[in-house]
Amino acid sequence: MAGRGPADRAGAGDGDPTAQAARTGTGCPTDGPDGYHGHDSPAAERATLRLREAVPTEAAPVEADPGGPGRPDEPPRYAPAWLRLREPADAAARAHDLLDPLRIRLANLPSRADGLVVHDLGCGTGSMGRWLAPLLDGAQHWVLHDRDPYLLHFAAVGAPRSAADGSRVTVETRRGDLARLTPDALAGAGLVTASALLDVLTAEEVGTLAAACAAAGCPALLTLSVAGRVELTPAHPLDAEITEAFNDHQRRTGLLGPDAVTSAAEAFAAHGATVRAHPSPWRLGPGEAALAEQWLRGWVGAAVEQRPGLREPAGRYLEERLAACAAGELRVVVHHTDLLALCRPTGGPS
Repeated sequence: MAGRGPADRAGAGDGDPTAQAARTGTGCPTDGPDGYHGHDSPAAERATLRLREAVPTEAAPVEADPGGPGRPDEPPRYAPAWLRLREPADAAARAHDLLDPLRIRLANLPSRADGLVVHDLGCGTGSMGRWLAPLLDGAQHWVLHDRDPYLLHFAAVGAPRSAADGSRVTVETRRGDLARLTPDALAGAGLVTASALLDVLTAEEVGTLAAACAAAGCPALLTLSVAGRVELTPAHPLDAEITEAFNDHQRRTGLLGPDAVTSAAEAFAAHGATVRAHPSPWRLGPGEAALAEQWLRGWVGAAVEQRPGLREPAGRYLEERLAACAAGELRVVVHHTDLLALCRPTGGPS
């Protein structure tokens, strides 16, 4: 999740209130038994991931449950409008420098008749698939995981249909929670992806994810995790305190927040993976004023929630920043980090 105000998620993630999407090569997903969504639905829901509750990150607006209040069985959801708003900035920010080492690893994996199987965790409205699938050659089958069927619908409808070389891209969706990863959830996976997800996980959950990828012998491309640093131009005396309060908010209830990439790198390395990290900042100027405005509201709001004593000065701060944004005078850099973990192929050396 880039500078996780509201996140894409992933995402859940990274300040994206927009939900991620599932991709399909043949049309919209259909609801199968036991909550399974997708093509070729099995008789029962297949092993999947348990996704923790969505946590607002970076300024992500969270939509009210359309079923009404008082329904604990319905998870909060990131607003698709936020996810759509942030998708161009996410696409521009993701680290292309990690794609060549990924392509080399994928080229050395055993080939499958149905092509590369990609599991996109916390897919939201599917922005990761829309970005990555057209950048990779060869047939692909994307398995989109999210707890929100509403977002899975958007993901499936908006899925890409072809790879970089024109090969077919197909999709299935799986509804479930990521709090717990079943041992066989990634069986047959050739790649695991996530966007704006790591920072809303705990250290235990990141460790479980790393262990699952290592057991599957597949690489993981985990993008747009917040780095805990924001640059606003012109500068303001309250910038540092708002940033600090927001970072503390991200770490509430044991979530990793800005420590996510370090924790994930250590977890994957402990399983023998080669890990690479690369900056993936949002760079917001006058052309991204709508995104900057929503990000500011969420970012400052989370800081005030964490430190109520900031409410009055932060209110004035937000007014000034929004005015500068509307006048085209504000520049924002929200730092994120992309991580590529090249796990040892199963049964062979790295």
